[in-house]
Amino acid sequence: MNTAENQIDLFDKTSREDLIIQQAIKILESRATYHVEKQTVSCPDDMKKLARLRLANLEHEVFLAVFLDNRHQVIATDELFRGTVDGAAVYPREVVKEALRRNAAAVVFAHNHPSGNSEPSTADGNITKKLVEALNLVDVRVLDHIVVGDDCTSMAELGII
Repeated sequence: MNTAENQIDLFDKTSREDLIIQQAIKILESRATYHVEKQTVSCPDDMKKLARLRLANLEHEVFLAVFLDNRHQVIATDELFRGTVDGAAVYPREVVKEALRRNAAAVVFAHNHPSGNSEPSTADGNITKKLVEALNLVDVRVLDHIVVGDDCTSMAELGII
């Protein structure tokens, strides 16, 4: 077998494995989301588990919102924005619209850093502050913003929120 055939076989194997992994993640997400939606979110670790499942190892940034009712039970988990390897544009207006559409009383945000660094950037802090201000106008509390990298970092635990 020549080098070109080896590369094609390796590509086909990798593609098949990637497809299987994507299917497995969808199954895990549906089970985790079902489980979480039946429970009250009581601590940052609950959200870190969900965020890690949804966002770890992605090659591009994704911004999630977990909408909660007044008892902090999960209403929905939505991917609101998708970006590139080093950023995602987040629009407070769209977040407010979705929170109102979901009739949420509170929200937890999560996004990933494909670099693996889970420390919130200055831009992360700035957009979080804008989101808190915008959502406060419509009486929706921002409980946390989780940054997923090699680890998960809670902005609430850091005192940023």
